[in-house]
Amino acid sequence: MSLRHKVCVLPGDGIGSEVTDAVLPLFEALDLPIDLVFGDIGWSCWQNEGNCIPDATWSLIKSSDATLLGAITSKPLREAEAELPAALRGSGRVYVSPVIQLRQKLELYANVRPVTDVLGDNRYRFSVIRENTEGLYAGLDFASIPPAFEAILAERERNGAPWTRQGPDDATISVRLQTRAGLTRLFRFAFEHARQQGHERVTLADKPNVLRYSGAFAREILETVAADYPDIQFNIDNVDAVALWMVRRPERFGVIVAENMFGDILSDLGAGVMGGLGLAPSANIGARGAYFEPVHGSFPAYAGQQRANPSAMFLSVALLLDHLGHVQAAEATRHAVAQVARSEIRTYDLGGSASTFEVAAAIVRQAVESAARPTELKKQGAHA
Repeated sequence: MSLRHKVCVLPGDGIGSEVTDAVLPLFEALDLPIDLVFGDIGWSCWQNEGNCIPDATWSLIKSSDATLLGAITSKPLREAEAELPAALRGSGRVYVSPVIQLRQKLELYANVRPVTDVLGDNRYRFSVIRENTEGLYAGLDFASIPPAFEAILAERERNGAPWTRQGPDDATISVRLQTRAGLTRLFRFAFEHARQQGHERVTLADKPNVLRYSGAFAREILETVAADYPDIQFNIDNVDAVALWMVRRPERFGVIVAENMFGDILSDLGAGVMGGLGLAPSANIGARGAYFEPVHGSFPAYAGQQRANPSAMFLSVALLLDHLGHVQAAEATRHAVAQVARSEIRTYDLGGSASTFEVAAAIVRQAVESAARPTELKKQGAHA
């Protein structure tokens, strides 16, 4: 008997539930040994109880082999407070994005964003790997200048700093935190990913000509890790140059790795290179689990209209299947998405008029056909 896996499914908000419902038939159609369990997460949980990830959902996540997430709505602090139940307003509850909670509490330090030529002729195939827990998004974002930083800023100001302020409440500060342990595991993950995917180069996207000390720190660690992977080349490029060449020559890249904010920007640019957020999947992998989600967001204005492109969710499922060892099913799913995306069955974002479920049904049918021809699929390539 083959090993069965347990996957926690969290449909989320807005179009999240629609694309989730659309892809779930794939598991049965491919006869996968996977049991699905369902939990609640997101904005409705916040509105009902002031907790966007209920305790029961955490238990489901921790007892599962992986998690499939639809899409999550996030709002600024003031709007979040206004949508709490009346009894909880002013109680000190703070809305923290569920995806941030998942990444931090489960130590999901690597965000993997494959960028593939789904709509074209397979000209490019690379991955953007973004650090998830440190960098400028580490949470060291202050509404005023903390006393610990005041002396540093005051010294710079005495020496002719190019800014002007009237005391600690007249400025804010955010800190880019990078630790040796965090960068080491990130870079090692990037090289392992390159080796697994058959890429020949790892590129660190940073800004070392401006962020000189933190850039030098990252370079030293990258060189140390790279020494264990002599079969893979590596280089460091300015993040703005990487952005330019991602658009002009995407085929030049294998794995791009970056700290949190730079990786956030480059990974969404990668979605644009592919043809839009409706085609962009992601994986979040780390020390204590993994979750997989499309990156298009919840788009509440489109909820219930059946206009959402389910392709990104199918490609996220393919990453999940790879993670669980169902490689052939993952390849069949990716191939099916590409075949349908290049057909006349398209959602509005790709210039078509098909509904979410019409596109999804076509992808499921194609995936079943592809899975039945594994030899042919292997010849064509997993990303065709």
